[in-house]
Amino acid sequence: MSQTTRTTAPAAPGAGTSHGITAKGLQGGQLGLLAVVVLGISTIAPAYTLTSALGPTVNEAGLQLPVIFLIGFIPMILVSLAYRELNADSPDSGTTFTWVTKAFGPWVGWMGGWGLLAANIIVLSNLAAVAVDFFYLFIAQLTGAPELADLAANKPLNVATCFVFVALAVWVSYRGLHTTKVVQYGLVGFQLLVLGLFVALAFANWSSSETSIPFSWEWFDVTKIETFGQVAAGISLSIFVYWGWDVCLTVNEETSNGKKTAGLAGTLTAVVVLGIYLLVTIATMMFAGVGDTGIGLNNEENHANIFTALASPIMGPVAILMSLAVLSSSAASLQSTFTSPSRSLLAMAHYGALPKPFSRLSKKFATPGFATIASGVLSAGFYAVMHVVSENVLNDTILALGLMICFYYGLTAFACVWYFRNSAFSSVRNFTLRLLCPLLGGVGLLVVFLQTAADSWAPEFGSGSEIFGVGLVFVLGVGILAMGVVFMLVMSRRRPGFFRGETIRRDTPALVVPE
Repeated sequence: MSQTTRTTAPAAPGAGTSHGITAKGLQGGQLGLLAVVVLGISTIAPAYTLTSALGPTVNEAGLQLPVIFLIGFIPMILVSLAYRELNADSPDSGTTFTWVTKAFGPWVGWMGGWGLLAANIIVLSNLAAVAVDFFYLFIAQLTGAPELADLAANKPLNVATCFVFVALAVWVSYRGLHTTKVVQYGLVGFQLLVLGLFVALAFANWSSSETSIPFSWEWFDVTKIETFGQVAAGISLSIFVYWGWDVCLTVNEETSNGKKTAGLAGTLTAVVVLGIYLLVTIATMMFAGVGDTGIGLNNEENHANIFTALASPIMGPVAILMSLAVLSSSAASLQSTFTSPSRSLLAMAHYGALPKPFSRLSKKFATPGFATIASGVLSAGFYAVMHVVSENVLNDTILALGLMICFYYGLTAFACVWYFRNSAFSSVRNFTLRLLCPLLGGVGLLVVFLQTAADSWAPEFGSGSEIFGVGLVFVLGVGILAMGVVFMLVMSRRRPGFFRGETIRRDTPALVVPE
């Protein structure tokens, strides 16, 4: 049997492998495939995502909502395949930072890491905000005192409660993946059980609703999509509703057989979440219809929180479980999302791209303790500032988040194409997974990034908040990336070794002709 081997550039001094990838002291073998998939589902937070995304998407897609979910899934699955290829070659907790550095060099790699960190800090503040809102809503429902839900509108109390949620999430994350796994099994399990009950009751009682509509396979008919705007809406939606599966790759150094398990878990997570979305979408469409009155999904009064409008009609006396499910979904995601930025900060400091303190591990739990606490402080501070300057903190941060995700997902996809360019044409499998899929995914995300950046310049984009006449979403998205350039230049002066390629070298695997 012929064999194909790869040659690489010589390792940097002190590097433990020919790829320049070195261990960081994280404890390996803590997670299996199921645990990593649960972690990925938790980060995506399907209950929280669906309740805020279904309404606006129905407004764009109408009856074609299911096929729009499928179209939006395409760039995500294409990019996940790129992640899987890169992880199989060089498993490292730095993911985007490490892989882009190996493909394009330290300067582009540093910005890739910055994009990942920025996206996670933004979404952490967003998740904290949702957790606060649903916490007070749940208390109001539990006590039968609706006025308690209004406490979330009290800004000082809201910010203080946010700090408490962030502190709890940091505490669990600091204690390591074993504690995280136990917490996530409980929270994700409860979330999925409630969603399952919601779907079952909606299917069982759909005909009893005055706005119900029967199931139709035409909902999956691509030819029924009337405008390109619906397709664009689907791709934009995917950036928000599917994002988070890459946390599965971040824990590759702490996973059993990380080269294989982490990449497989990322792809499986995306597929499982797609199944959840389609089931919930079909069930809600059949029960509520897509009208703009009553409980119809296109009623603007229901757009902010679909499950609040549908929980009582569908679930009756146990409707409070849905509020608790969304609360647990956002809280679970808040906790699990800390996994990604903490390990990215650890990797960047380990390879000399950030100050050394970020590479410190907890002696007791073998976790990136300093980086975890720093992530909590940054996300809480970002949330507090945004709550002051933005009229609609949730909407603006979600839109800015889309820019960050497009940037670092797309950069990783292009890194896969360039890194494996010498082997891309060696087989049909390599051509598909190392060139075609990553390239299509990267181009799609690049188009969305440029279009969103252009649209967000206008103040009316998002909440209408502005800074010196420029839309806040643009300031947040593009401004944070520009800020990354400034920090990168500072780090290049203080930590020049990384930027000279001394810790991670550009590494292009070469295809060797079999004997």
